[in-house]
Amino acid sequence: MHEITDQTHWHEPSGGKRAGFGKFGRPKTPYDLFMETEGIPICRDIGVSKVQNLPLAPWKRMGGRGTFIQLHGTEGKWGSYVVEVPGAGALTAEKHLYEEVFYVIEGRGSTEVWLEQDSKRHVFEWQAGSLFSIPVNAWHRIVNASSSPALLLGGTTAPNLMNLLNNVGAIFNCPYEFRDRFSGADDFYKPRDDIEPDPVRGLAMRRTNFIPDIVNCDLPLDNRRSPGYRRIEPFMTGNTFYLWIAQHENGRYSKAHAHTSAAVLICLSGKGYTYTWPERAGVTPWKDGKTELIKRVDYEPVGMVSAAPGGARWYHQHFGVSKNPLRLTAWFGPNSPGREPGPPGEMHTDYTAMDIPEGGTSIPYWMEDPFIRAEYEATLARNGAANRMESQFYDPAYKGALPKE
Repeated sequence: MHEITDQTHWHEPSGGKRAGFGKFGRPKTPYDLFMETEGIPICRDIGVSKVQNLPLAPWKRMGGRGTFIQLHGTEGKWGSYVVEVPGAGALTAEKHLYEEVFYVIEGRGSTEVWLEQDSKRHVFEWQAGSLFSIPVNAWHRIVNASSSPALLLGGTTAPNLMNLLNNVGAIFNCPYEFRDRFSGADDFYKPRDDIEPDPVRGLAMRRTNFIPDIVNCDLPLDNRRSPGYRRIEPFMTGNTFYLWIAQHENGRYSKAHAHTSAAVLICLSGKGYTYTWPERAGVTPWKDGKTELIKRVDYEPVGMVSAAPGGARWYHQHFGVSKNPLRLTAWFGPNSPGREPGPPGEMHTDYTAMDIPEGGTSIPYWMEDPFIRAEYEATLARNGAANRMESQFYDPAYKGALPKE
């Protein structure tokens, strides 16, 4: 190539050479450029032990302080950030085409939600532990009811929309009102406890736009990840933003399972750690001398870890190490498991919940690397926590029945 009047001229390769550079730096996406123009820090890592420790900077557009969080493997799939609401203050009212959910880390306050042409505003109060969703392109304003700052974690589909449209004005200045996602009914933000099966995988689901306290709310029994595992999927404001809330019993840990990037685990209560490694490293990477491929993140509330931080599928396994149960929420953006590409109606296996001998990707305890069990037992002993991983769980004949306690 050579420059011609401010333009780059391209030559066909000669002498049997191939076109192109071969190796190149990954270009910045429109969403990457948007984050940079916002003037706040951007955290890029496999995980964060505690988001409360991230640096915050004045965020002019939002009217508070904040930092973006883009964990490895989530690039282009969904975005997140932490925002601090000033004491006795409020964030700037805004609307946008992307979906958004909020988890309240610290503080208490209220949120106002409305459409341009409506005089009525929905107003609901929140506290630490609350989870709520904003309808697409609805105006909303977050108000702090305390003299101390409030801290919220936001999850959005902003990368998806910005990378597709490549126009910030279209994102924030679209006049269309999504009335199929918004209701003026008085109970629009009233918590709902009714449980129904989700229409794709038949797992426990709640249709609710607001949950007052996801740290302490009841969770139905699920049993897929570990003995006694509990789990619920909130379906909020008609979103495609997929998330769930779950809990592992104290003294028990999750079976490793593999899937592609998108999921981020967020610790709500308890303390723990996560191991993740590429599927190509096999089911026993410590035993097979592939420890250089294994990544680990230790966390406490509110820590985050990317379940699959690279391309292709990654195994990941979660361990609660405190005397209390490990409660997590997992955020996927618009990347719901079970909706992988394929023709409609094609039979699909819920492979992350099925053990490897059953055709899934979940490693049964009896197949896992011996290092896992030994380290977990030692860690619980150091923390003065009881080990409740019964020997029967490691029996190849074990079918998931809970022990009588």
